[in-house]
Amino acid sequence: MIEVLSNGAPNLIQDAGRRGHLGFGVSRSGAMDSLALGVGNALVGNEPGEAAIEISLFPFRAKFERDQDFAVTGADCLVRLDDVRQAPWWGRTARAGQTLIVERPKRGARAYLCLGGGVDVPSVMGSRSTDLKGAFGGFEGRGLRRGDSVKVSAGARSANRSVGLGVVPSELPSFWTELSSGVVSVRVLPGAEYQAFTEDAKRALADSEFEITPESNRVGYRLSGSALPLSRSMELLSHGIVPGTIQVPPSGQPIIQLAEANTCGGYPKIATVFEADLWKLGQAPIGCRIRFVLSDVEEAVEALRHRTAELSKVQQTLALMSQRG
Repeated sequence: MIEVLSNGAPNLIQDAGRRGHLGFGVSRSGAMDSLALGVGNALVGNEPGEAAIEISLFPFRAKFERDQDFAVTGADCLVRLDDVRQAPWWGRTARAGQTLIVERPKRGARAYLCLGGGVDVPSVMGSRSTDLKGAFGGFEGRGLRRGDSVKVSAGARSANRSVGLGVVPSELPSFWTELSSGVVSVRVLPGAEYQAFTEDAKRALADSEFEITPESNRVGYRLSGSALPLSRSMELLSHGIVPGTIQVPPSGQPIIQLAEANTCGGYPKIATVFEADLWKLGQAPIGCRIRFVLSDVEEAVEALRHRTAELSKVQQTLALMSQRG
């Protein structure tokens, strides 16, 4: 169990998401950065989708009430256990009474505190993720507050853990470089209404940069940039949408649906972000610029296959390191 020492309503319990319920109007929720969640869980010996604390308001402070394996991944943050600086993307064991501090990121937007055994909150519709719109799941359907006690699985065992990757996931160094430049590239597929947009709109989508505005959250990022007009007026019935869908309302300014994406909508869809690239958006802060790279289904499938294989390799490597340790 850990005690939260800092207020932070945006800090939430999230896992791999609540899948299979879009047809009932229930969004997927889950971690905005699935890569950080998966690697963080591997570092403490969990399955990739176990529930963790998604931190997006800093500094975050928590006190360990028992010996506990933990790892902090995601944004480029200074992490301290008591007054001792901790290596990033590394599994450690905290002792009862020690305090963890996760400082404001130098790069990125969200950090993940993964705990050996996983966060123990009730599973709702097959997931422990917080659904803020529905006010259910996670920790009482809300963000964490000072004084909250977050339970860890009763079956969790603490070891004298010190295990890390030695290197971060393969995509991270180039992503940090992009973040430092203020422009992040994500690959997209043409959307269902792509052909209904003007040629100027298609060129703008591929050649322009779009800024993440303050009117953005876990539901979606509202972007500001070149207008993306339709070639003709169109009326659509509301229809199903998923995380990654890029809609264009009458203003011509795109909206990217994210982890808590609306389950349906009627705006035309110009493109869809690769599933394998959504984690980058989860780490892109307000004011960051997004560049879209048009691609095809084959590359989207291969990118997801590569991500799955890399995470599996990380799990196997860390398991061997733990056994040898």
